[in-house]
Amino acid sequence: MTKLNTLLLAGALSLALFGANGLTAAPSPQKATAEDARAFIQAAEASLDQLFIEVSEAEWVYQNFITQDTEALSARASEKLTGEMVRLANAAAQFNDLELDYDTRRKLNMLRQGIVLPAPNNAEKNSELAAITTRLGGMYGKGKYCSEGGKCQNLGELSEIIGKSRNEKELRAAWEGWRTVSPPMRDLYARQVELTNEGAAELGYADLGQMWRSGYDMEPDAFAGELDRLWDQVGPLYDALHCHVRAKLGEEYGADVVPENGPIPAHLLGNMWAQSWANIYDLVAPEGTGETYDLTALLKSNKYDEVGMVKTGEAFFSSLGFAPLPDTFWERSLFVKPADREVVCHASAWDLDSKDDIRIKMCIKIDAEDFDTVHHELGHNYYQRAYKNQPTMYRGSANDGFHEAVGDTISLSITPAYLKQIKLLDKIPPAEGDLGLLMHKALEKIAFLPFSLMMDQWRWQVFAGKAGPEEYNDLWWELREKYQGVAAPGERPENAFDPGAKYHIPGNTPYTRYFLAHILQFQFHRSLCELAGDTGPINRCSIYNNKEVGKRLNDMLEMGASRPWPEALAAVTSKSTMDATAILDYFAPLKVWLDEQNKNRSCGW
Repeated sequence: MTKLNTLLLAGALSLALFGANGLTAAPSPQKATAEDARAFIQAAEASLDQLFIEVSEAEWVYQNFITQDTEALSARASEKLTGEMVRLANAAAQFNDLELDYDTRRKLNMLRQGIVLPAPNNAEKNSELAAITTRLGGMYGKGKYCSEGGKCQNLGELSEIIGKSRNEKELRAAWEGWRTVSPPMRDLYARQVELTNEGAAELGYADLGQMWRSGYDMEPDAFAGELDRLWDQVGPLYDALHCHVRAKLGEEYGADVVPENGPIPAHLLGNMWAQSWANIYDLVAPEGTGETYDLTALLKSNKYDEVGMVKTGEAFFSSLGFAPLPDTFWERSLFVKPADREVVCHASAWDLDSKDDIRIKMCIKIDAEDFDTVHHELGHNYYQRAYKNQPTMYRGSANDGFHEAVGDTISLSITPAYLKQIKLLDKIPPAEGDLGLLMHKALEKIAFLPFSLMMDQWRWQVFAGKAGPEEYNDLWWELREKYQGVAAPGERPENAFDPGAKYHIPGNTPYTRYFLAHILQFQFHRSLCELAGDTGPINRCSIYNNKEVGKRLNDMLEMGASRPWPEALAAVTSKSTMDATAILDYFAPLKVWLDEQNKNRSCGW
């Protein structure tokens, strides 16, 4: 799941890549006119494409060949990009008081709001920020835990232990081991916060958090309230899942490890960050729920390889009427972890030329999780290609949650009926098996919701100065307990920087997009299933091979960022507000079962 779009250093949306070498300065406020503003935007858009290519290529090479030299090249490209983004954002503010046409005003606002890491308008500080940003990414990508015996393990190897072991001591060692990678990041991260807050202040924001919250076609405080409203809708379902999972983990590990009324120790949930609990399905699965299936086993028994996984994802989009991926996608993407060099294996989708050079980069495993991830990343690519004919500043999604939601919407159609159509299943399991499938999906999707919400809640408080470097870790675990009901397995070292052990913190990728995506994907899925005329349970619906649905979806994708997100949402759902009740509809049978299981348990933490 995870995931980002084209350029990690500047955020996931190409609309964030605002820089133009040699662009003439905006006229002074006394002389500025509406025509000046339109000319300014036209000049900026005309200059963007080459800069985008330069920076994208430098970052692609760095992430695929992590060396000191490629780090330096990426840092210089980032410095150049950030400097231009800041300069243009400051110049755009000079047109704030003019009455302008819709497109000019929207693009000027994007210039001001679209920077993920705004540097101060100072060459030395800009260079410092670029170096820090690149170094943090490299520290994560090269991270390894070396035990006292001299054995070194990377994130993939440690994650394998977390996902499969049922030995509490082994789990704890792997969990704590990966977190030895991040303490050296803390001071660098703190300095980055100082620099970017200074840059945000120069653009007129209280801090970087307020700036991030301003990019959603609504006031920052109103957006924060919208997140609270959506969480209130789904919170009771999460609470029920948490209660059941804690009880089952208590049976497995004992009350001395898993407290009956407290938060769940993070190392027991089958994922390095406890953001997905799917790997502990065997411990918490409903009993006697009928026939189900193991998608990982099906993929392996059918001899799927990495390319076959991606070809299957492409075929799904083709069944909806989308054109095949270009030959360059297959020639230039990275599917397999190279044996001879360090790469950033974190899955991501790339658009290197804002036209047709789209790629994915991931170290694919033949399992159910990566089968979903492939569909997710391809969703980014098809979205990127759909809006390629938009003006440069509109080449992005309606909001960043939309970009993340599109591929996951497709993943929701990976149902038994679909797997039978592509010959991975011989027959569709009976409906009584759905309870197990819903549990598995809930361990992935519902468990993720509070994690995806608290990530930026932590950053927003850090940006606002509510916690200094020495307090970063305490705040992290305070919020994890508040939202997730999850705790560290033991007392953390004084120098711990556990947020840095999650890619998106040193990678500087805003995370609220993933929370929004998990709301939107179910809302999209419910609406598209209704369009397809499917009147059965929405967890059994697949939009595979429905070109009418594909056209409705593509109409929204082609809009890019040209219209406010409520209009893009309405293009698919006929509603302009986000609605988490689709999640409740999808998991309704599971919620009934969970409530029955939890009847005599003490829930909450």
